[in-house]
Amino acid sequence: LGNRTGEPYLIQTNIYKNGTGNREMRHMLWFDPTEEFHTYSILWNNLQIVFFVDKVAIRVHKNNGEPNSFFPDEKPMYLFSSIWNADDWATRGGLEKTDWKKAPFVSSYKDFTVEACQWEDPYPACVSTTTKYWWDQYDAWHLSDEQKMDYAWVQRNLVIYDYCKDTERFPALPVECKLSPWD
Repeated sequence: LGNRTGEPYLIQTNIYKNGTGNREMRHMLWFDPTEEFHTYSILWNNLQIVFFVDKVAIRVHKNNGEPNSFFPDEKPMYLFSSIWNADDWATRGGLEKTDWKKAPFVSSYKDFTVEACQWEDPYPACVSTTTKYWWDQYDAWHLSDEQKMDYAWVQRNLVIYDYCKDTERFPALPVECKLSPWD
């Protein structure tokens, strides 16, 4: 998200199901992402979605294994990484506006890879009841001990906004907020 010189860069993640998001999290990055390339990864299986930055888990979104309104597991997945004008809210709450004289704004990617099963209507060619793929095997169902330590550090030091803690916006917190990322 928007940056002021000398301030930490922020990253925002969101999870959508059936076109509805409202599951935003924002984190400070512990580096300047404009200085060199970094690795951004997402592990997505039927039990959890984990966002990683340079192999550090920054966000865990769990599934409860029951039909629900919060875990995207009924349609093919897709990912967005984008640049968009969000200066009405993203840049210090909309205080700073985009300097369009500095356009065009560019996002660069290299070594982009995807490991996934192919969706085929009416059902995917692979399902989470198999262990054919690494992401559906036991080690991918939970964070490792090392990942838990990194994740705890991120939670203590880098979280700027977590919708699960926004009682003003959500007086009754969403049901998924009660699921433990540690399990």
